[in-house]
Amino acid sequence: MRIPRIHTVQALQPDSIVELEAGPSQHLARALRMQEGAELVLFDGTGGQYPAVITSVGKKQVTVQTGAFDNCNPESILRVSLGIAISRGDRMDWVIQKATELGVSSITPLQTERTEVKLKGDRAAKKIGHWQQIAISACEQCGRNIVPVVSDIAPVAAWLEAQPAQLKLVLHHRADPLPASDDAPASVALLIGPEGGLSTSEIKAAEAADFLSLRLGPRVLRTETAPLAALTALQFKWGDMPF
Repeated sequence: MRIPRIHTVQALQPDSIVELEAGPSQHLARALRMQEGAELVLFDGTGGQYPAVITSVGKKQVTVQTGAFDNCNPESILRVSLGIAISRGDRMDWVIQKATELGVSSITPLQTERTEVKLKGDRAAKKIGHWQQIAISACEQCGRNIVPVVSDIAPVAAWLEAQPAQLKLVLHHRADPLPASDDAPASVALLIGPEGGLSTSEIKAAEAADFLSLRLGPRVLRTETAPLAALTALQFKWGDMPF
């Protein structure tokens, strides 16, 4: 049986007793039916992980004891900040899950001219919490120990101005392929539009903010396909996915 990996918001230390939060406790006790003495791995999102053993299983809380710190670091050398227009249904959930698996460093949901989903106030805060939990669950599954931050929803113009990455890319099907280059950037900002695509004015604004327009092949990719194809290509070219 695969040893489960569990994220906690508590700062972890070696050889210490940890009372897990309600969500992880219920998952271990009810979904996985784990008992005292069972092994697991804990991480707090700051890097590294801790082997641990369950010491007690209660109705509402599971208590574990951590072992020695394991400085496991499967993070990519390429830091990618993904700005992606909010999409309908579960497409956004799927993108956040898979982008986390592909090593993205941060994700910002964007409002663009053609974004059909409008989220404000409590609805927006609830969605951000939901998407952050998806990123956490993806880290638990894929082995990452640093959780990418899902930022608050932002207008695309504000996100463009705030990007300090060495290489900035905006994807749209009217662009040319990216020219070949041997220079490997340490960081990339990647902009993906909504189902209807970015508007001409948004593309021009991105280019004015030093974003290079990029097309991924001859076919038009859906908004949930484009970021994953781009992330895979970036990790293959400059990250940690050697062929």
